[in-house]
Amino acid sequence: MTLRELILSVDGGDYVSCPLFQQLRSTKPEYGSNKHIEVRRRDGRVVVYNVHVGSLGDIMASSIDVDSDVDLTEKELLDAILREMSEHGVSDAEQTDYWNDFTNLQKAKIIR
Repeated sequence: MTLRELILSVDGGDYVSCPLFQQLRSTKPEYGSNKHIEVRRRDGRVVVYNVHVGSLGDIMASSIDVDSDVDLTEKELLDAILREMSEHGVSDAEQTDYWNDFTNLQKAKIIR
């Protein structure tokens, strides 16, 4: 399952107030990457690896590999991935500004 497939499989109503989810849901996947998001259990808690973002389109096409000892519903899995991507402690307003800047191609050209 890719991150895009996972996002489409959950009830979007549960994520109305999550700017990251809204941005990901509207992002078109860019295929051609063989990157994998890894989900493991470490010291009794769920840990998510490889969610650093090169582009939102790239991560949307990433396959999700869940270790056999990790038993999560699709919603719990998505929550863990979103939590890891959003860098705990960042406010919703800051997330919205960040993702708006991240997807603003004109601003990206200026930065380069």
